[in-house]
Amino acid sequence: MDDEPIQLPIDGVLDLHSFKPSEVKDLVLDYLAECQARGILRVRIIHGKGIGNLRRTVHAALAKHSDVESFALAGELLGGWGATIVHLRPPSQMT
Repeated sequence: MDDEPIQLPIDGVLDLHSFKPSEVKDLVLDYLAECQARGILRVRIIHGKGIGNLRRTVHAALAKHSDVESFALAGELLGGWGATIVHLRPPSQMT
């Protein structure tokens, strides 16, 4: 069993196909935090079409996240109902 952390590129696109459903919520939240810290405020999360369980998990996490300004299913060119586009608030300025 390989418990090595997986290094993901932080480029504003998160493909969830290779992750276990139990890992998705924390992964999405961590990825969004890292994107926000890097100034990437528009993120595409690819959850696939399937029967919608992964999409519902992602949307439930996004709905509770205080730094998510908005989210919606992607347009056809970006994955349609197999992906969600997330808009994050800019990172707060520390004074």
